[in-house]
Formats: sequence, C-alpha cells, structure tokens
Amino acid sequence: MRRAPSTAGVQGVARVDGRTKNLLRRIHVGEVAVINHEDLDRVAAEGLVQARVGAVVNAAASISGRYPNVGPLLLAAAGIPLVDNTGPELLQTIREGQLVRVDGGEVLVGAEVVAKGHAQTLESLEELYDAAKVTMGDELERFAENTLEFMRRERHVWIESPTLPDLAVDLRGRHVLIVVRGADHRNDLAHLRGYVGEMRPVLIGVDGGADALLEAGLKPDLIVGDFDSVTEHALHCGAQLVVHAYPDGTAPGAERLESMDLDYLTIEAAGTSEDIAMLLAYEKGAELLVAVGTHASMVDFLDKGRAGMASTFLVRMKVGTRLVDAKGVSQLYRGRIRKRDMLFFIAAAMLAFVILILVAFPRVYIDSGWFILRQAWRSITH
Repeated sequence: MRRAPSTAGVQGVARVDGRTKNLLRRIHVGEVAVINHEDLDRVAAEGLVQARVGAVVNAAASISGRYPNVGPLLLAAAGIPLVDNTGPELLQTIREGQLVRVDGGEVLVGAEVVAKGHAQTLESLEELYDAAKVTMGDELERFAENTLEFMRRERHVWIESPTLPDLAVDLRGRHVLIVVRGADHRNDLAHLRGYVGEMRPVLIGVDGGADALLEAGLKPDLIVGDFDSVTEHALHCGAQLVVHAYPDGTAPGAERLESMDLDYLTIEAAGTSEDIAMLLAYEKGAELLVAVGTHASMVDFLDKGRAGMASTFLVRMKVGTRLVDAKGVSQLYRGRIRKRDMLFFIAAAMLAFVILILVAFPRVYIDSGWFILRQAWRSITH
C-alpha cells in the first residue's frame, strides 16, 4: 500500500555521505540521509527504504532525465520525504550527527534554514520518469558507442584465457552461485534455499554480495571485488579474498585489505567485478554458474554509473552455455521433493503397516509379513 510522504516535517539525526552505499552502513531508523547522488538507483533506494530513514535530502537531481531510474519512486511509494537539488555545498553545510528538520523543500538546523530544494511527490517523480523515457535516445546512443568501442579495444582480453591465481576451493565440475547485491537479490536467495541445500554450490560474493550471503545464513567461499562495499564482518568470515585490479595494475581494494592484515589474491582485468567472478568460475571449470542480483540491462548499468556494458556482453557470450539466472533455478527447485524425504515417508508408512499386521493378524502371518516388508524395502533402496 502506498503512503504519501509526510508534509508536516521530519526531524532526525543527519547522516552525511557523498556515497549512498557507505551511508547505508551506518544510518538508523528515522534518521535523515544527506546524499549527493544524481539519478538515485534502485538498489540504493531499496537500502534506504529497508533502513526506514525519516527523510532523504539529495544535493543532486534524483532523476536528471538522462534515463528513467526507478529509485526515487520507491522512496515516494514508501512514504519517505525526498528533497532534491539543494546544491553540492549541502554536504559541507550539514555535519554528521547534527539534528536537522526537513519541512517541505527546506532543511533547517534549529531555526535556521541551511538549504532549500524541491520537495518531490510521487506525482512529480512520475512526471520526471515519463519525460526521461521520451528523451533517453541520446543516452542510448552514447551507451551503444561506448560499448562498441570497448569491445573493439579489449576483445582479446575476453577471447583469450587469462592467467588466474590458484584457489583454495576446487570449482571443477561444481555448481557456483555468484551473488551481487542487486535488484531482488534477497528474494532470489530466499527462493534458492532448496537448491543450495541439495546442490551445495560454491558460494561467491561480489563485494556487498558477500554480506547478502551472510544475511541469508550462508557463508561465502570466495569474495571477489574492489572491496569498497564489503563489511569487516564479511571480510573476517573465512572466505578467500580475490581483489579485482585494473589492467594498469592499480588495485584499490588491496590497500584496505593490507591495512587489516588480510591475505588476498589479485586478478588484473577490465570490466566489472561481477564479470571477473563469472570469468573466474568459468575458467576454473565450474559446471554451472547461477547468478543472483547481477546487472544485465542498459538501465542496470546506467544505475551503476557506467557508460557501457561491453565487458558484460563479452563475458556472457563466453560463459553463456553455463550461465543461468537465479529466478530460473528457483522455479526448477520450487516444490521439489528430496529423495531422503521420500524415504522417510515410505519408512513411516511401512512402520504403520507393521503395527497394523501385529494388531490385526495372528502370529502365523507375522513372519510372512516381515518377509514381504524386507523385500519391499530392498527394492526401494537399491
């Protein structure tokens, strides 16, 4: 059920960060998120909704018009007030932990108005969203050009077999579950419980996907990424750490792991960390790659702030015969009865049959009854 954003004003402690995903680690219920996030993406918005923030104040435009992004509409539908376009100075004006009040388009500290913006409503955001759908042709053209240019320049990286480090876990002939903290990843993981319990796949968390696995009660075997959005709890869970380094050798995630005295491996390659995770599993001989929360559409990549998806296109062409989406796997395993459960059911039925024989028949029939039951059990279990 949709709730209209409150117009009576919201007061709360401010959490201030230019990177929304960093802010989500420390914001609490009822606090005010102060961000600088142009084209607020779906995953960030879902995080804010899940955190039950009191309000969101954005220094940038939550929908710039480049493409139709759904994130701001999720905030409005959840009844969270959103103030847009207050200006980049907002993050210097408001301090972390300061008590602020959001009233209409104004942001106040005490009685002083420290910032003004546009108070968005569900109706105003829907208008911006519809307008972005009409005008996104130029963005689509730029996206396609960047994709094709990367493919021309870097295709050898994906066609040739890269040099990969030795892993502590053997992936040959195994199923591999690759988890990215993307859209609907929680629902997908919940639907895969039967599959994970039966197939015991190798679990790879891509950056924050490691935390998503832990939240679902699963321990990752590998964590792959640049480690900018993984919690310390996940880093210390016992998984092997694989840093995604750029082709020039720079590896931003390595510095963080070294400061924590954690061992890690490095893979140098262009593209995204989820591409690297898929390529790693494929080249190490995995039988099946199951993807949760991964990005496969143009809007997904524009939400991530990327100008093209060439690496994803090339990687999916390479691993395509072994790659399936989590939603397809969950449908295959929904309602499936395991052999072990069926055997327990048959055993219970046979026990009831034995009791019936003992109660209803004289001793002369019991020996022949036991013989029949033993023969039936052998035929079932062999």
